[in-house]
Amino acid sequence: MKFDDILKHIGEFGYYQKRLYLLLCLPAISTGCYMMMLVFVMHAPDHRCQIPGLNNDTYQVQNNEHASIINKTIPPSHDEIHKYDRCHYYQYRNNTRDMVKCSKWVYDTNTFHETFTSKMNFVCDDAIKTSHAQMIFYGGVLVGDVSFGILSDKIGRKKTFLLSTIITLVMAVCVAFSSSFLVFVILEFMIGAAHHGGFMICCVMSLEYVGPSKRVLTGIPIHIFFAFGIMYIALMGYLLRNWFYVQLAVGAPFVVFLFYWWMIPESSRWLLSQGKYDDAEKIIQRIAKVNKKKIPSRIIDEKTLDTPKTANVYHLFSTLEMTKRTIILLWNWIVIAMVYYGVTMHTGGNIGGNFYLNFFILAIVEVPAKLLVMATLNRAGRKKIHCFCMVVGGVACLCTIFTVLYGGDELQPLTLTLAIIGKMGSAAAFGIIYVYSMELYPTVVRNSGMGLSSCIARIGGMVAPYVAQSGNIVGGKLGQALPLVIFGGCSVSAGLLCLILPETLNRKLPETVREAKDFTKKLDLDDIDKEKPTQKEYLSNTEKEKAKVKEIYTVSS
Repeated sequence: MKFDDILKHIGEFGYYQKRLYLLLCLPAISTGCYMMMLVFVMHAPDHRCQIPGLNNDTYQVQNNEHASIINKTIPPSHDEIHKYDRCHYYQYRNNTRDMVKCSKWVYDTNTFHETFTSKMNFVCDDAIKTSHAQMIFYGGVLVGDVSFGILSDKIGRKKTFLLSTIITLVMAVCVAFSSSFLVFVILEFMIGAAHHGGFMICCVMSLEYVGPSKRVLTGIPIHIFFAFGIMYIALMGYLLRNWFYVQLAVGAPFVVFLFYWWMIPESSRWLLSQGKYDDAEKIIQRIAKVNKKKIPSRIIDEKTLDTPKTANVYHLFSTLEMTKRTIILLWNWIVIAMVYYGVTMHTGGNIGGNFYLNFFILAIVEVPAKLLVMATLNRAGRKKIHCFCMVVGGVACLCTIFTVLYGGDELQPLTLTLAIIGKMGSAAAFGIIYVYSMELYPTVVRNSGMGLSSCIARIGGMVAPYVAQSGNIVGGKLGQALPLVIFGGCSVSAGLLCLILPETLNRKLPETVREAKDFTKKLDLDDIDKEKPTQKEYLSNTEKEKAKVKEIYTVSS
């Protein structure tokens, strides 16, 4: 007997699971905030050198005299986007004028009153530090996914989630008071590890208490709450305008998650894997009672309980077919993460328009994208929908080069629309790739494959800020369009490569590596199943006399 069999008796997605699922979705809001936090905190407002000797200098022009001093002291910009040079000023000596680098700057405060970048002057020669900070943060996410995943298998989901919550809460307060780059990135690394480690535990627990037939239904909505988090930070940024207060506003909700210790149960699957049958039995009986299901007083039978077998991660590369499949999937994970985070990082303040409105729109479009995936995934198939989302989103990003180079400010709304389509494509693909990867990997290496994929995706997140700022190297309108062109090209390549992969809709999932290898060769009746629990399948008219009835059970992973 498997735990999934027990769920069929107590309810695959009853009232108890729905209530638990909602509780587990709420931390995703905070995760969405933190995954985009540094876009706000490390934002570099428009700036120029502070005029030497003018201590009350501001970026905004105060009067005609101030404007005259600025024009005499600050060189004009070499590109068509900025009015003034951002890193040099004129120094007058003996009737000569030299252009020298400055060490103090004034910033435009219309969008942000203060960011960590403007506070620490991470501009000009130090501008790369903003990308370093974001890369280190996503490196923390990578470490957290691995370390907290291992820890949750050792001490349990509940204890690990509490630990991640405490660490995130403490670090969130500390980072708001950090006064050096080194301290800041160390704290951000720890926040990245802790908060996302807790989020992954919520994702795992939300699926561990749900029956097989409901996992596609519940696997995607949690990411909609993630999008709500991005909307929340856009709202907080707009209202507060200061990185210090935004940090505290995002960290404060973690106080609520401390009470989850009394509100959510330990994973019954984990308890069974640890031989804690009595504890698991109590939780199962409670679920059955809330779901109004009648079950025996003792439903767990230790003798007949089936413990799933696993294999090592190297089995993902044990055959040519598995190697090809794994590489294509991993490339898709990297690209999806890079485009998803990178488009938001770049579009918010680099294509014109209102920073907060751009950011909010890029978040809210994720909701229809995810809902569309939920509506079509079991109808059109994983491969077609995934390829469509990646290619259409990628082509939209590629097209921004024309609107930026030849349209300028007049076509800014069209540029934003194309970027939104690119973001929608990556957001939808994020939901699909979770399901598609899980179904392509055979059972014996499914957990290893998903763990590897999630970790590899963080590489995309780490690369994203560098790609988003790659336009600074080129400068001008071409530099403004370059990041989206890179994102678009990678997205199209990943989407087209997926055409090599087999379709998994209505197919029996592979249990072994050998079955996975033969997945593309066999065309069984599962390929034409109609999503019904059972159905009759008849042969062609010329062989009706030989017709046989075959029972087909479709199991969602």
